[in-house]
Amino acid sequence: MSKDYDYIIVGAGIAGCSTSYFLSKYSDSILLIDRNCDLAQGASGAAGAFLSPLLGKTNKFKDLVTDALKFSTNFYLENIPTEITNCGVVRIPKNQEDRDKFETYIPFMDFPYEEMEDGYYFKVGSQVNSYNICKYLSQEVETLFKYEVVKIEKYENFWLINDEFKAKNLILTTGADISLIEEEYFNIRAVWGQKIDIFTSTQTTKNYHKDCSLSHSTSVKEKNGYITSIGATHNRIECDLNVCNHCLKKLGLDNFSHDTYTNDLILDDTKKLISLANSIKSLENVELLDIKIGPRASSIDYFPMLGRLIDSKKTLDNFPHLVNGSFIKDKMLSQLENLYVLNGVGGRGYVLSPYLAYLLVESIINKKDFLEDIQTHRLFKRWVKKYKNHKI
Repeated sequence: MSKDYDYIIVGAGIAGCSTSYFLSKYSDSILLIDRNCDLAQGASGAAGAFLSPLLGKTNKFKDLVTDALKFSTNFYLENIPTEITNCGVVRIPKNQEDRDKFETYIPFMDFPYEEMEDGYYFKVGSQVNSYNICKYLSQEVETLFKYEVVKIEKYENFWLINDEFKAKNLILTTGADISLIEEEYFNIRAVWGQKIDIFTSTQTTKNYHKDCSLSHSTSVKEKNGYITSIGATHNRIECDLNVCNHCLKKLGLDNFSHDTYTNDLILDDTKKLISLANSIKSLENVELLDIKIGPRASSIDYFPMLGRLIDSKKTLDNFPHLVNGSFIKDKMLSQLENLYVLNGVGGRGYVLSPYLAYLLVESIINKKDFLEDIQTHRLFKRWVKKYKNHKI
């Protein structure tokens, strides 16, 4: 006999945990599922979990990050103050060209700053404890780990998961693995990130960002030194995720021995991260403590993906002229009922996810609209314009 829930969320990274938190304010019938043994084991566990402003001239993406940074920083400080360190971040230009570019950004700074240590210091910059944040966010909902979702099917008024669980509403926060979404227009760029934790006799009192990010340090009195983290690499492996999800589906990605993302690459990236961190601050007596990697999910246009999915087959059956460039209003596009996504947060998961989860839940529960640029509609409309012959 299947078990019924109002909401099932697949994916227990920062996106899924944030969604579970805001949903729990409205429902006590929520199941959060993940294939791993615990929360935040993929990209969310490999994240540096830095909260830092996006610099640049005004544009919609920068505005989104700024709004999310304000929302998420306040959320963490108000609800989980012990798990956020608000020590500021020093953004250091990589070279003179980068410094000249920084100077052009000054009129467009969204947060107060001051010049410091050959860079620009922003007090808003913070770092959060990724695992403890996810644990807090999901504490009010039921969780199920080591459970692989291989099949989702829509029936009259519910989604059936693996012929075992029923959900009135299904929310996919699966990051780079989008194998459950059978829509050609919904595509992901998987960017593998690596974070390392080190022991060093060098103390850092702030976060830094240059070619990599170097965190503030935590004192280890018994060893007379400090623990700090360095991240993150950006390795784009050009795999067709519709053909092979081997890396994405493997459990324990920090303990692996398969062919695609090799141990040699991990070791090379570790050396690279330590070298880049030393260009920020000279690190003495370095001892490697931990390595974590995970595939961060980004969209083609870098904006997140939020909301209900368009049913491409049904929409094109109703409006076949769309392939010839015809236009219809968004409300006329057929949607997959009671199926939602929160995806594409890239390397800013701990900035974007709480804000996006809040917007998604307000949309589901209170029918509130949110920015068109982050809705999944845009992906379908671009796809249908680009391709004349669809095999759907």
